Amino acid sequence: MSWVILILLGAIWGASYMFIKIGGAEIPPFTFVEVRTLIAAFALLIVLRLRGEALPRTRRAWLPLIAMGIFNGVIPYTAITWGELYITSGLAAILTAAMPLFTILLAHVWTRDERLTATKMLGVIVGFVGVIVLFMEELARGLQMEFWGQFAIIVAALSYAIATLVARKFLGGVSHVVAATGQLGSAALWMLPLSIAFDNPFALRPSLAAIGSLVILALLGTAFAYVLYYWLVEHTGATRTALVTYLIPITGVLWGAALLSESIRGDALLGLALIIAGVGLVNRSAASESVNQAISQPAD
Repeated sequence: MSWVILILLGAIWGASYMFIKIGGAEIPPFTFVEVRTLIAAFALLIVLRLRGEALPRTRRAWLPLIAMGIFNGVIPYTAITWGELYITSGLAAILTAAMPLFTILLAHVWTRDERLTATKMLGVIVGFVGVIVLFMEELARGLQMEFWGQFAIIVAALSYAIATLVARKFLGGVSHVVAATGQLGSAALWMLPLSIAFDNPFALRPSLAAIGSLVILALLGTAFAYVLYYWLVEHTGATRTALVTYLIPITGVLWGAALLSESIRGDALLGLALIIAGVGLVNRSAASESVNQAISQPAD
C-alpha cells in the first residue's frame, strides 16, 4: 500500500508543474500563488479540525511557520509560476529536483551533524553538472527570458532547501498537518497585498481551464499531496518517503509531454539523469551514515 501511495504522490506532484503551466499562463504569479495557498490552507484547516488539532496561539510557535510560509511557499511557488511562463513544465520539474543538492550544501554550513563526505561531494558535483547541461543551450543564446525562467526555478529549489533546514531545526515535534496548514495560511497572508498591489486580481477574466487547473493544483497538488506526504512519513519513515524526489521530475516530464505536447530535448534527459544520479549518491551516503549511527548507539 505504501508503495502505491508513494507513486501516487510522485504522479500528483509531477502533474503540479503541468497545472501551473496551464493556470499561470492566464493568472499572474502573485494572484495565482495567493489563491493556491488560500484554498489549500482552508482545505487543510478542515483536515486539522477533523483530527481534533488546532493551530498554535503563541508568537514563538508561529515564527517558524511564518518562515516556512516564505521559504516553502511564497518564494518557490512564485518563482516556479513565473519561470514556467518561459520554459516547459517538464524542464521546471527537472530543475526543481536539484533541491536536495542545495540542502546538503547548506546543511554542511549551517549544521554540525550533516557534514560533507567524499560521496556526498561527488553527488553534488554530478548533480550540478546536470544543472549546467540544462543551462548550456540558453547560455549559448544569451541571457534571454528562457534563461531567467530556468534561473527562477533554481531559486525555488534553493528556497525549498532552506525550508527543509528550517523545518528540521524548528518544527521537530510539531504536528505535520499543523505545520502544513500554518505555513500555507501564512503564505496566503504574505501574497494577498502583493496580488492586490501588482496584479489587479478583480479585473482578471481567466478561462475555465485556467481556473480549473488552479483549483486542482490547490486541492490535489497542495492540500491532498501534503496529507499523502505526511502519511508516508508517519507510516514508512522519512528515508523511504524521500524516494518521491526521484519520481517527481520523471512524472513531470511525462505529464508535460503527454498532455501539453512538450518536446523532450536530449539535453533535458541527460540533465535529468545526472541530477537523479547526484541526488542518489547524496541520499545513499546519508542513509549509510544513519545506519552506522544507529549501529553505534547503545540499546535502551
